[in-house]
Amino acid sequence: MDTNRLAEIRKKKNITQEELAEKSGVSRVTIANIERGALKDVKISTTLKIANALNEPLENIFCLDC
Repeated sequence: MDTNRLAEIRKKKNITQEELAEKSGVSRVTIANIERGALKDVKISTTLKIANALNEPLENIFCLDC
């Protein structure tokens, strides 16, 4: 998973990394690492938690066929 729009979507929804961490149950450090591309092999459970917290379809945030 090399491409994601997490930071873009999170910022459009005016949510901080900390707020997203609280809503999703995913650590802020993990969210930051995903946003900057430092974390390549993200668990599907993690991506689903983030997508649900943002109320966005998974495919809007993460490139599923990269």
